[in-house]
Amino acid sequence: MSQDTLQFELADPGSTDYWTRMVKCQDACPVHTNACGYVTAIAEGRYEAAYKIARATNPFASICGRVCGAPCEVNCRRGSLDAPVTIRALKRFVNEKYGPETGDFSHYQAGADDRMIPPQRGDYERVAVIGAGVAGMTVAHDLTKLGYKVTVFEAYAEPGGMLTAGVPIYRLPRELVRAEINAILSLGVELKCNMRLGRDFTIADLRAQGYKAIFLGIGLPKGRKLPLPGSDLPMVYDGLEFLRAFNEGKPYELGKRVVVIGGGNVAFDVARSAVRRGHIPMADAQSDMERTERIAFDVARSALRMSGDKEVHLVCLEQRHEMPADEIEVAEGEEEGIKLHTARGPREILGEAGQLLGLRTVKCLSVFDDAGKFNPKFDESVVEDIEADTILFAIGQTSDLSFLHPGDGVESERGLIKVNPETYQTTAPDVFACGDIAHGPRLFIHAIASAQIAARSMHDYLRGTRTDVVVRKRWLPADYTMVDGWDQFRRQNPPALESERRAASIDIVEINFPEAEARTQAARCLRCNINTVFDTSICIACNGCVDVCPENLIKLVGLPQLRGDAYLMQLAADSAGITPEDLQGYSDQELAELGAIMLKDESTCLRCAMCASRCPTQAIKMKRFDFYRECVTINAPNPKLKFNGQAPVQISAG
Repeated sequence: MSQDTLQFELADPGSTDYWTRMVKCQDACPVHTNACGYVTAIAEGRYEAAYKIARATNPFASICGRVCGAPCEVNCRRGSLDAPVTIRALKRFVNEKYGPETGDFSHYQAGADDRMIPPQRGDYERVAVIGAGVAGMTVAHDLTKLGYKVTVFEAYAEPGGMLTAGVPIYRLPRELVRAEINAILSLGVELKCNMRLGRDFTIADLRAQGYKAIFLGIGLPKGRKLPLPGSDLPMVYDGLEFLRAFNEGKPYELGKRVVVIGGGNVAFDVARSAVRRGHIPMADAQSDMERTERIAFDVARSALRMSGDKEVHLVCLEQRHEMPADEIEVAEGEEEGIKLHTARGPREILGEAGQLLGLRTVKCLSVFDDAGKFNPKFDESVVEDIEADTILFAIGQTSDLSFLHPGDGVESERGLIKVNPETYQTTAPDVFACGDIAHGPRLFIHAIASAQIAARSMHDYLRGTRTDVVVRKRWLPADYTMVDGWDQFRRQNPPALESERRAASIDIVEINFPEAEARTQAARCLRCNINTVFDTSICIACNGCVDVCPENLIKLVGLPQLRGDAYLMQLAADSAGITPEDLQGYSDQELAELGAIMLKDESTCLRCAMCASRCPTQAIKMKRFDFYRECVTINAPNPKLKFNGQAPVQISAG
């Protein structure tokens, strides 16, 4: 082992940061959901407990069980062995048993972890939230629980933001979106739809009406178009506008040869929706839902038969392995008949006599330069023309800040609302903003996390306090068992509809895990909160743990072997109470007599406990690191917030 190939760190049982980072799924989650906890509970059949853990820090747990980008899975340590645990799909499994989609909001309301809500309450001040997407509704959720009177203003007829406008209906049932938003409304949030900022009211109006704080969660509602020759031709559309219309049951009229420009998830959402262009409106009444979906399936299937040679093409700069879209999106899109044109750069939209004919592309040699910056290079001599009678751009999103007036005091930069990134307060002290409108397009879970910070900042602004988040921890005996054969279980993705059915319907593509498979998949978890804790004071250096480790992760390395590693020699010197320079002066025999260093590679540890069982002196113990985050309030103004030059409202500690 050398420092050139491995990163070494001293694992002090008294520290917090190291051990929380060991639970990589929870550490990677922007809202720190205890994925290890709910996955383990599912494996053990404790489904109600699993839902409570999944819901605890996430007001949109059911949504995230369907469409989250799942950074927890990307960082899952099981991926170092074979493949990550199917964390997102397992969340869906318990959501369908206890989440708002059941029609019962009691588990949703009881499952919220109020330790992540500041302990002091508001005084029922009125707060305005603009936008009923995940950011706005998260702020409404938290501030209502804190004792504020929250009114949410939504520009469209239905709340949800990008959940309803941007996520295709075949991925996310609209009745589920309504259910989770209704669960938030059940806390006492007031919702006003068809109220657009800048058209129906202004920021000045809200201030005049007595709203003490305002939150902007307006997202990035407009798509981007490339300024290509011919981009103003008929049948050239913004992909986001197409998606919104499709999801509302008002699909655009498309031709038989559709070209989508873009290589991300949104581009595949657009392309896969174009395949399903026979969608009709969903019924408003829950009792009509099944009948309407059946009609929609029949209409879509008929449209597919009538279209004959309908083709959907997708053009992107990236090569196949470089595409930013999730692999499952690409694979399922290809199964549904989408034709990929990778490493192609759009150059011109071809037309004649005002009629769209196709898209001219050139070969893209590289997308990024040596510094990793977006800087595509092309071979203009390699040209490919793709016939098209419809072109859809899906290359990014932009804002609409036309509602801003100089008197609002809210500044923008680079098309986004300018905010303090630590508090999400804008240049107007009483106005806050987060989500995509503040930091650009990211995952839904990032918008939720930033909204939780914004809600705490708004509370601090109104109360004149400072809220900090602290980690509470404790070590417990590790009483656990693993299912027989757990280390041999292979990842199975949730089942999906067959491609023919998918391409001819708006039915939900992904099917929930059956119970037996859910428990099997959950049993793959390595239980990263269980740790091998070493007590070197009673270790006799017998090498028993080294010999028994099935993954060969533990090494007892004599100090003479570590002379070339400055970091490890520093650790040895610190332990021995001498300087590294003195240690370097020791002979190999003196170093060997001084001791050794125990090295453990945490990346693929199975938590099998064989090392602890083998240790003759019990110098190795299996312990569970139990931790959670909690808000604490200090009765002093937050120095990172502005207060309009006036003394903020104060409340007593009691």
